[in-house]
Amino acid sequence: MKRYGKYIRPYWYAFILGPLLMLTEVAGEVLLPSFMADIINIGAANHDVGYIVQKGIIMILTALIMMAGGVGGAWFASVAAINFGAGLRKDAFKKIQTFSFSEIDRFSTGSLVTRLTNDITQVQNLIMMALRMMLRAPGMLIGAIIMAFLMNRELAAVFLVILPVMTVAIILLLRIAYPRFEFMQKKLDALNSNIQEVLTNVRVIKSFVREDYESARFEKSNAELKESSLNAFKIAIAQMPLMMLFMNLTTLVVVWLGGNQILGGKMQVGDLTAFTTYIVQVLMSLMMLAMVFLQSSRAFASGRRINEVMDTKVSLTDDHAAYPKAVVKSGKIEFQNVSFRYYKDSAEKVLNQINLTIEPGQMIGIIGSTGCGKTTLVSMIPRLYDVDEGKVLVDGIDVRDYSLKHLREGVGMVLQKNVLFSGTIEENLQWGDENAGKDQIRKAAESAQAEGFIQKLADGYDTELGQGGVNVSGGQRQRLCIARALLKRPKILILDDSTSAVDTATEAKIREAFSTTLKETTKLIIAQRIGSVMEADQIVVMDEGKIVGLGKHEDLLETCKAYQEIYDSQMKKEVIA
Repeated sequence: MKRYGKYIRPYWYAFILGPLLMLTEVAGEVLLPSFMADIINIGAANHDVGYIVQKGIIMILTALIMMAGGVGGAWFASVAAINFGAGLRKDAFKKIQTFSFSEIDRFSTGSLVTRLTNDITQVQNLIMMALRMMLRAPGMLIGAIIMAFLMNRELAAVFLVILPVMTVAIILLLRIAYPRFEFMQKKLDALNSNIQEVLTNVRVIKSFVREDYESARFEKSNAELKESSLNAFKIAIAQMPLMMLFMNLTTLVVVWLGGNQILGGKMQVGDLTAFTTYIVQVLMSLMMLAMVFLQSSRAFASGRRINEVMDTKVSLTDDHAAYPKAVVKSGKIEFQNVSFRYYKDSAEKVLNQINLTIEPGQMIGIIGSTGCGKTTLVSMIPRLYDVDEGKVLVDGIDVRDYSLKHLREGVGMVLQKNVLFSGTIEENLQWGDENAGKDQIRKAAESAQAEGFIQKLADGYDTELGQGGVNVSGGQRQRLCIARALLKRPKILILDDSTSAVDTATEAKIREAFSTTLKETTKLIIAQRIGSVMEADQIVVMDEGKIVGLGKHEDLLETCKAYQEIYDSQMKKEVIA
């Protein structure tokens, strides 16, 4: 509860005024039946029209006050709940932004989306309902019981029987409901993950003609969510008829007993009318409380899932950085006995005893078979992962001793999976430098060989890119991502197979631009093609998580068997082609 106090404090007035204004409704609802009883017992019985009009005016004024209180209470409850949800969603999103890859993999993207949206909405709805019912339902329950006892103690004794029975029924319903709602949220996670995967990879699905397969997979997830939802809402469905049954039976008993008292002269007709209204109010209060508790069972399940996110200990932080103000100045990189596993209990090392020194301004080529650890190796530099053994030093400082912000500001990275965002080309490039002018943007685009195709677009740099850059080709997307990284002007630039969709001539021009515009930048190029790394100052050859070759192209052809095999296989393919 302490965690949620920060979302309540800024809107404390709404959390107080919402329930208090609802009390005006309660007061009106409790008083109106007694006014009606007076009209029947006094006004109608004595044919006193003036008395009836007088009481009628009082009832109208009471109803107007009730309406004002109800509207005001609902408004403040909405303000409190919506702002609570917005604050919680903001902090949950910030928390997720601090997650390392391992935490994101643990939850799955679909589950995190559900927690940020549906789960927080459930908590928000509970707060809104609770603020409206917190005082209203108990107030009406207590007020109606007091008025009923004041009016007729014998008839009011019926409550002593019905209230314990209904309380037990509500508790049983809640105990059944909670695990069902929790299971339903898990199925919602699975459905969201399925939808996200399909929409992200729709082109692959179409190219492999897998629409039927994915439709069947979606239908399965959708059916499981449907069944779990129906199973959960059976409780909510059963609640209303059960409560109505109790209400009708109680009303019948009261009318029968009250009718006998009227015949015996112990009770007036108006009092019985008012009493039946109080019965309805008592049972309606219980129904409202049951609805709140039922919503609570779903919201508590959602709240637990939100707490899982908020309580997650982030494995990769800079809390203990020895040099938090240090910045990357030269770009020297050292790997000292570096080993790494993706899963801590795994016997297989992705990187095994890596030792490597890269001087500032060097161009380093990294080549090797798929899965040999190339991407993992360079991911250690900006601390996308942390080493299990050894050290990674940048400018002589352990990367764990930098602040993550300063370290990553000094490193530009173009990933295998090129990602662009919704917005214009210019807005996407400004991710590298949000203050960059048009001339700087154009120079970066020219160096990345993107200027030519951008100018051919109808709107040039103002061209709107779809989500993920779907309206440009793979090669164009790669060049835009390179331009974005160049605009950052990093001390270390990592290109992870980021020119694979670019023709060799264009790739050569990009490398040539690197040697002129990024002369002092340390450049690491991961590539599948030997032609992409032949001109590098040093070429790192990797195999099964180890460095098996290090040197220039000519030297490796003579000394490194793995490099020779890659060269021979690629040259033969080029000759055949």
